[in-house]
Amino acid sequence: MGVNIGDIVTAREIKFGDLKGRVIAIDAYNALYQFLSIIRQPDGTPLMDSQGRVTSHLSGLLYRTSNYMAEGIKPVYVFDGRPPDLKMRTIEERMKIRRRAREEWQEAKERGDEELARTKAQQATYLSRDMVEESKKLLNFMGVPWVQAPSEGEAQAAYMAAKGDAYASASQDYDSMLFGAPRLVRNMAITGRRKLPRKKIYVEVKPELIDLAENLKNMEITREQLVDLGILVGTDYNRGVKGIGPKTALKLIKKHGDLENVMREKNIVIENYQEIRNLFLNPNVSDDYQLKWKDVDEEGLLEFMCEEHDFSEERVKSAMEKMLEFRKVREQRSLDSWF
Repeated sequence: MGVNIGDIVTAREIKFGDLKGRVIAIDAYNALYQFLSIIRQPDGTPLMDSQGRVTSHLSGLLYRTSNYMAEGIKPVYVFDGRPPDLKMRTIEERMKIRRRAREEWQEAKERGDEELARTKAQQATYLSRDMVEESKKLLNFMGVPWVQAPSEGEAQAAYMAAKGDAYASASQDYDSMLFGAPRLVRNMAITGRRKLPRKKIYVEVKPELIDLAENLKNMEITREQLVDLGILVGTDYNRGVKGIGPKTALKLIKKHGDLENVMREKNIVIENYQEIRNLFLNPNVSDDYQLKWKDVDEEGLLEFMCEEHDFSEERVKSAMEKMLEFRKVREQRSLDSWF
């Protein structure tokens, strides 16, 4: 879920073609949850193979990533490591919500309420360790690099972008901005025509680019102040202050300068705020990674997706064609660099 500051952030709508030739560090868990949430049957049942194993994450990862590559984008997926201790409360709360949503999903299915069933199924989405390992295995077959973060994947992706190893981080959450990513791409995993929950309304979701420096300039604050603003609103590490949304938080930070002054002036107590601030400004990240896009293991990919998980060979080969075209473009650019 992350920090909810969308109301005060300015984003620019883009096309995937605008990211051609760019390395995009994708928050893997965030993307996989999106795939698991969206790729479902009308009653909310996820895609499964003949052995009853969920395959929605594999479907989204293969076809969406091949589309990125067809546009000339160089994706790298960044996986979460051990979460900070302060995040454990949030994780436990999310697990409770998912368990309750799963019960409500079954109840809605029994009543024949497909629309509510699908909504509750999305809320019950769970990413298992097996799914994570399957995703890494699929990326290896595709020749797409992935990075194992020591802690928060989003922090690692932001670090890679800040270093210049990636053009931007990609996630639905705005935490990347607090972690210092110079650019954030949203809606990479959910572009296309989407139905609004419980409404007969469809919207076209398009990718958007958020520039950190531009937004800080517009808000007239520093990144450190943005972190303090986020703590007031609420993060994965704290609940935030009741009654303070992003617009109010921005006014308070601009008026009083920092979180300490806001707490003193408003008689507010936020536990562990200094530790939370440090998690964003000095996150646990690693330099131990290599970004190399390798050749597609065609035989391995077909065996894994079609023989092990019952995917259509025709569709998998179609996705593979896009990846092979990406390889040709990559090789041509490498050749051109010699002249």
